[in-house]
Amino acid sequence: MINEVLIPILVLLANVITTAVIVQFILGLLISFNVVNYHNQLVSALWTALNAILDPILAPIKRRLPNTGGIDFSPVVLLLLIQVAIIILSYVGRQVG
Repeated sequence: MINEVLIPILVLLANVITTAVIVQFILGLLISFNVVNYHNQLVSALWTALNAILDPILAPIKRRLPNTGGIDFSPVVLLLLIQVAIIILSYVGRQVG
């Protein structure tokens, strides 16, 4: 049962979080380089929603990382942790099933 139901759901959740991190990164770049305007309602709503979803996940990582100035490496660390979790889940799925 774990192999057929729980692990695919967890992998799907990991993929959704990965996509959200990538979208937040790209949107942040677009806002920084004035390609899109933060005063646009759609951009503002999307940015606020992504931050509301990802800030609770990224905050503990940010606290543990050393200060690197203006560069935030917490999304990269999160993406690496998600990939490690997917590898572990796929291994457990093969062992259980």
